[in-house]
Amino acid sequence: MLVYNTLTRKKEEFKPINPPNVSMYVCGPTIYDYFHIGNGRTFVMSDIIRRYLIYKGYDVKFVMNLTDVDDKIIRKANEENITSAELTERYEAAFMDDIKKFKMKPADVYPKATNHMQEIENIIEKLENKGIAYNVDGNVFYNVGKFESYGKLSGKNTDDLEVGARIEINQEKQNPLDFSVWKKAKSGEPYWESKWGDGRPGWHIECSAMSMKHLGETIDIHAGGNDLIFPHHENEIAQSEAATGKEFAHYWMHFGFLNIDKQKMSKSLGNFFTARDILNQYPAEALRLLFVQSHYRSPLNFSRELIESAQKGTEKLNNLIRLLLKGIDKVDGSEVEVDYENKYKLFTEAMDDDFNSAKATSVIFDFVREANKLIVENKNLNSEFYQKAVTFLRATAEDVLGIIDFNEFNIDDANTDDSWILEEIEKRNKAKYDRNWKLADEIRNSLADKGFILEDSKNGTSYKMK
Repeated sequence: MLVYNTLTRKKEEFKPINPPNVSMYVCGPTIYDYFHIGNGRTFVMSDIIRRYLIYKGYDVKFVMNLTDVDDKIIRKANEENITSAELTERYEAAFMDDIKKFKMKPADVYPKATNHMQEIENIIEKLENKGIAYNVDGNVFYNVGKFESYGKLSGKNTDDLEVGARIEINQEKQNPLDFSVWKKAKSGEPYWESKWGDGRPGWHIECSAMSMKHLGETIDIHAGGNDLIFPHHENEIAQSEAATGKEFAHYWMHFGFLNIDKQKMSKSLGNFFTARDILNQYPAEALRLLFVQSHYRSPLNFSRELIESAQKGTEKLNNLIRLLLKGIDKVDGSEVEVDYENKYKLFTEAMDDDFNSAKATSVIFDFVREANKLIVENKNLNSEFYQKAVTFLRATAEDVLGIIDFNEFNIDDANTDDSWILEEIEKRNKAKYDRNWKLADEIRNSLADKGFILEDSKNGTSYKMK
């Protein structure tokens, strides 16, 4: 199994520290607002990576932090004239609600920064004792110059970073690149007592403390969006490895940016969507299918046309599931040969190659087309066909990718006999192949009169009730 490591810029064989155990830390949201659809991609794809590791037999401990003390939180709480705690409590509840709608497996731990102040102070104290962190009147900074390999994750050369461009100018710093690990309390801000005086932690030190607390000083996988490579993850490495003298994470995984209609998502452009907005309009499975149809490291374009195409793909999957559930208890019937061993092999080979979900998804839809054809051509298949088909889809499309949910199908779905629709769709497909457009239109119109709408997409033809 190969994993692309941002740190080494190449695919590497996945070798956990303590197999079959795998430790995985994902940078979660700052809980001051609803998370946007780009964050949603990061969260869903990290969920799928975790699911696949479980599929491979690993015991994954999955930690996703919640940042609950931050400049943005303080600013918004002051604007609303409420405490930071009241604000973060509201959006923590919203986050939990939204990831549940996204069909994400709950994390094993959702640590919050405010519950780890002692661990944060312990790391800062270690850095200070080593002469790597320094205190200036209650503000404690990390001295980047004391960490020789600073920039190894992002590939940035410290000499090339211009003062004032990417690095905030601060006269208290010994070097413009130095970053805060403890911030002196200001009026109107929440604070905690410490040996350096009242204050609060810097953003980067929070993740180091939470990761070490729940997963140990060295972990298998650290993941997050591409935008976190620098400075957040770069700074996490610097302070963690300087404090412990150990490698912080073996594999660094980063998820590509999401654009809206081929433009960068921005409130100023009016194309900013929260995951909650989209989930109120489209099923979670359709969004997950849209995400998995691109490689997790690649940029992803989001548009109404693409999400609606993905929705048609999930409808095609759901149509097949209904047919399979109807036939799963059949006792007698003819046998057909389906090479499931090869299908599992193709799916696994795709996911083993740096979690190539796009290729894995194509394996599933190839199977959907094959299964539909077998059902149309064989009027009386035996139960073994239906059972093995359901098992394959459960293991791959549901348990790993999460693009279907068998729990959403009820007894009425299984008892309604609409297998004849597939025959009509096959007739229409043949008519289209023969360029008999008149017959193709007649079949579409006939089904529409009976209450069924046909929808064509790159994944084939699906149908739904009016």
